[in-house]
Amino acid sequence: MQHWTRNHTLDLTLCALCAAAIAVCSWITLPATIPFTLQSFAIFLILLLFEGKRATVSVTVYLLLGAVGLPVFAGMKGGIGVLSGPTGGFLIGFLVMALLDWGISLICKKRSLVVKIVCLAAEQMVCYLFGSLWYWLYTGSGGLGTAFAVCVLPFLPVDSLKLLLATAIYHPIRKRISHI
Repeated sequence: MQHWTRNHTLDLTLCALCAAAIAVCSWITLPATIPFTLQSFAIFLILLLFEGKRATVSVTVYLLLGAVGLPVFAGMKGGIGVLSGPTGGFLIGFLVMALLDWGISLICKKRSLVVKIVCLAAEQMVCYLFGSLWYWLYTGSGGLGTAFAVCVLPFLPVDSLKLLLATAIYHPIRKRISHI
């Protein structure tokens, strides 16, 4: 019983810390129509470190904290209005990324770092698609191509750098927490 309680407490603590990391990274922002934040960096790192249930729970906790009004989203905003607003699809897309990664980790028990990076890039594309479609339906302006040009093209180079940075710091962090 004590072993289960320790592992359960550890899981809850890690998920809370990861949700907090996403929130802090969302506050680091460059304002734009779709703000540039470090949220996706935190998502990439969490998915590299804790694929599966821990990552999904972490993202879910983050979204629930924001939904109840805590200022955890970009620009220190919170509330259901942010989730249902024009950029809400990207926030929900983070959860879709985590769920996809969990599913992939169930199918492929051992993935090399290269495979993980390819999976993250593909999952990010799904997030882009989800967010762009949401943005297009919300704004009703232009077509899906226009939404893609506004919501994805400016972010591709920056998000690629975030993925590379998350990959670069993955090993040192993984070493430190490998005993967990």
